[in-house]
Amino acid sequence: MRPAAYIALGLAGLSLTGCATPYKPNTRLPVAYEAPQALTGSSTVSPEQLETWWTGFGDPQLNSLIEEALRSSPDARSAAARLREARATADSALIAFLPQGNAAGTTKDTHTTQTGGTKITSPGFSNNGTSTATSANLNVSWELDLFGRIFAVAKAAQGDAAAARFNAESTRWSLAANVADVYFQTQGLAIQLADAQETVRIQTAFQQIADTRLARGLASQADTDRVAGDLAQARSQAAGVEAELQAARRTLLVLIGRGGDPTRAIAVHTTLPDLPPVPTTVPGELLARRPDVREAHARIASQTGRLTYSELAFFPTFTLTPGVGLSRSSQPGFLSATRFWSIGATVSQPVLSIPKLLMDLKAQNARTEQAVIAYEKAVQAAYGDADNALVRLDADARRIALLTEGEARAHRAAAAGHIRYGAGLDDLQTTLSAELSWRAVRTQLTGAQVQGLRRVVQTYKALGGGWPASSLKTDKEAHSS
Repeated sequence: MRPAAYIALGLAGLSLTGCATPYKPNTRLPVAYEAPQALTGSSTVSPEQLETWWTGFGDPQLNSLIEEALRSSPDARSAAARLREARATADSALIAFLPQGNAAGTTKDTHTTQTGGTKITSPGFSNNGTSTATSANLNVSWELDLFGRIFAVAKAAQGDAAAARFNAESTRWSLAANVADVYFQTQGLAIQLADAQETVRIQTAFQQIADTRLARGLASQADTDRVAGDLAQARSQAAGVEAELQAARRTLLVLIGRGGDPTRAIAVHTTLPDLPPVPTTVPGELLARRPDVREAHARIASQTGRLTYSELAFFPTFTLTPGVGLSRSSQPGFLSATRFWSIGATVSQPVLSIPKLLMDLKAQNARTEQAVIAYEKAVQAAYGDADNALVRLDADARRIALLTEGEARAHRAAAAGHIRYGAGLDDLQTTLSAELSWRAVRTQLTGAQVQGLRRVVQTYKALGGGWPASSLKTDKEAHSS
């Protein structure tokens, strides 16, 4: 059968694959977030600052911890290794289309001793002595790509490499956010511990005052016992917070790759920064900024390349098989040396395997559709993450403002109560109530501040901050589909 007939048969098989059209993703997003515009309308954060958003908190220790984590944490190093693996695998897929072959050589010595019969001594026919046979050859196989299979494989390989690249960046993206999140949790616990220790100090002072008043007959035993019970409770709370702080420090050390260091290696400040500004962004920027979205898009390119390759499986395959070799044979009285070269070609055309290829093509078509759907889901999830984070951050900012004012007033009331109790103008119940009210509001304020800082971290992450998107020269590797 002539090559033209093979091509016609392949085209006939391909005509049966009406389901092989790639799907187009729907990435329609709102033009703006539904979150309050006050959060994003006056921000001056640049795209470059968004890449290193943690510097906006003005905390050198946080900057150092995140940089260390991105450089030497197990997660970052593992992501880099996966990226190297993916790139090597992609290169290997393309190398398969280059000429393949191995050089082989053999040598064999045979010693013969005649033990009976007629001894032959003619040159080249002796039955005694040592004979040697040596050969070397190189056999090559080279598939001629007449239909563009290498381009389909290259598209799939580039998609896989891009997906691995974005997966590695996604790991670093999440790692930076996790370090900052745990860091602010640790700061919150340090403040809670300081508050708990202050409460112990105040309760100890109250007990001394109550004991003195009891000795003078100015207070009852019940008041003294109540103060003692509150003091025990305060000490218990301080011990619990101290343990949580140590655990948080250990988590932070593990995140940055220093899990074997003592927890005291992490110094924790007890002053929380103000909430930094959030950058002005629009939902459409998530498609370029979020590494998880770009990874999902790169996987479409990968699956589309595989789909094209599945389509081309119906076409014939042409393979050249050239070869060269040398051989040498010697025996007593005789020597022979030869060299040779050969050239061959094979043609393979699917015939009985067409039903299987059709099923493979349908399966690959379904995988391509799944990749498109996964991309659409990633886009929608990214928008949801960003919009929800902005809405909650706005609520946190308003809550912090209210609690800050409330804490200041409660603090003034508690301080006045201490003075009045010491002067005998207020009873213990009134003083303790004012003290407990202030402590409750202060605890709420600290919790709100920590939650607000953590929400800022979530917002920066949701907006795609924390990885060098601007360092990409082109989007070709991710958007080649």
